[in-house]
Amino acid sequence: MIRTAIKGIGSALPARIMTNADMAKIVDTSDEWIVERTGIKARHIAGEGETTRTLAVAAAQKALIHANMTASQIDLIIVATSTPDNTFPATATMVQADLGITKGAAFDVQAVCSGFVFALTTADALLKAGQFKTALVIGSETFSRILDWTDRGTCVLFGDGAGACVLEAIEGTGSNEDTGILATKIHSDGRYHNKLYVDGGPSTTQSVGLLRMEGREVFRHAVGNISSVMEEVTALAGIKPTDVDWIVPHQANRRILEGTAKKLGLDESRIVITLDKHGNTSAASIPLAFDEAVRDGRIKRGQLVLIESMGGGFTWGAALLRY
Repeated sequence: MIRTAIKGIGSALPARIMTNADMAKIVDTSDEWIVERTGIKARHIAGEGETTRTLAVAAAQKALIHANMTASQIDLIIVATSTPDNTFPATATMVQADLGITKGAAFDVQAVCSGFVFALTTADALLKAGQFKTALVIGSETFSRILDWTDRGTCVLFGDGAGACVLEAIEGTGSNEDTGILATKIHSDGRYHNKLYVDGGPSTTQSVGLLRMEGREVFRHAVGNISSVMEEVTALAGIKPTDVDWIVPHQANRRILEGTAKKLGLDESRIVITLDKHGNTSAASIPLAFDEAVRDGRIKRGQLVLIESMGGGFTWGAALLRY
């Protein structure tokens, strides 16, 4: 059986760090208010010359080094983003060109904060089908460029960054002891599209638009949807959620992470949390957190890792893998 293994991982963050104290200078808020409601203390904000494309390339280069591979070995590039450099072509094609790759395929996936899980699921299916042997899956965002900086309910939440992983198709036995992705599950429900959305677009306003969110409604759906899909994906692999070594969640809100852990009876010490210094980086948040936990030695080879997310659409999903 073909399994999709993570061979390397990397991340990139803009140089500028915006603390909650900095945020309080431009909008009616405070460090105490933000930390109490979200757990966020700071976030990185893209500056001049820093874009979704440049961050994606930087993260990809680090992932290739970590995998001990060269760009010429990559067959497929999928970039998960809701903040592309251009409406078209896909940011992934620009990343492909910047890395000097002239073979295979490159395209974007747009599922907002669930983008990385959707992209990983897509790459896993294509590698298992034999279409490609290797892939770069990247989550990259510059959400600061679509924020309403007068809306304290949203602008304090988001940051910019990118994370990437190098995938390779390998032989497995078909058991849950295999290295690689063991199970994935993704969902969407468009009835709630107006709970978290951007109020612009080429076909409607001929503009980019700004992010709008009904925070309470998103929170209400998040805990239920996330805990449900985590149970689904672990059941597919024949294990219990409590058997997982690490959970690397989408970094949206500390209360959502705590609520999900409580609902599933999970120890919070096994949850990788980086939102305090990164904020919500949408599709980049999972690979950013995954990279940090690998680099600092928490996540080790052979361990079971569960990733999960929920985003606008609504979209949500999870993947279980043995790193």
